[in-house]
Amino acid sequence: MDNCLFCRIVAGTIPSTIVYRDDRVTAFQDIQPQAPVHVLVVPNVHVASTNDLTEEHDAAMGHLMRITQVIAREQGIAQSGYRLVVNTGQDAQQSVAHIHIHILGGRHLGWPPG
Repeated sequence: MDNCLFCRIVAGTIPSTIVYRDDRVTAFQDIQPQAPVHVLVVPNVHVASTNDLTEEHDAAMGHLMRITQVIAREQGIAQSGYRLVVNTGQDAQQSVAHIHIHILGGRHLGWPPG
């Protein structure tokens, strides 16, 4: 989608600090980090939110989830622990209508989160 911020980052038309990329996902540093490590992982194809997922997305979403552990290892937080967050909709504070996983780590994360 031409007006989607994350699609434009995937396409390379908006600068971002990319930490991982393959043919199905792109991961980049959050511009407003909430932890020492705060990476967003997005599918390279536009899917607005978890409410828009269908069976055809199963393999892509499985890959997206698996890649979070690769990124956590590369960012040095796999052993100490990290949190994965997916926000869906306005009440959950989904600010960009492109499904994404937040990887947060590098410090103790309190609970409950919100």
